[in-house]
Amino acid sequence: DEGISGAKGREQRPAFDRLMQMVTRREIDLIAVWSVDRLGRSLQNLIGFLNEINERGVDLYLHTQGLDTSTSAGRAMFSMLSVFAEFERAILRERIMAGLARSIKKPGRPPIDPDKAEKIRRELGRGTSINATAKKLKCGVGTVHRIKQKMAA
Repeated sequence: DEGISGAKGREQRPAFDRLMQMVTRREIDLIAVWSVDRLGRSLQNLIGFLNEINERGVDLYLHTQGLDTSTSAGRAMFSMLSVFAEFERAILRERIMAGLARSIKKPGRPPIDPDKAEKIRRELGRGTSINATAKKLKCGVGTVHRIKQKMAA
């Protein structure tokens, strides 16, 4: 399901739902996936998925991990990878929530360092171009342009 998060449920992932219908009808015996996080990010859902396909004689191969669930070791590794996929999702969610909270407390862009602004004004005063100033002082062209506009006003 391109463009659809692996964290979404089966009902929101039409291609995944079609895959599971093929498993139910026993039309396939192997599912090859790029990575465990493409299947899902919930430990409960991933283990449920593995149990469901195994009950129907379907094995799973995870390309990036080189993992084959037709063996006991492969199933154990799949379980561990599932734990880490869920952990990764939780960490990502925490970072997003922290970023949102931070943006509410301090909206807008952070102000430019006054020393850097002064260096930009000096460079521009010498006749250095906006692009050259930005490159030399390692800052954005937009920042240099805004400072130049303020100098002209």
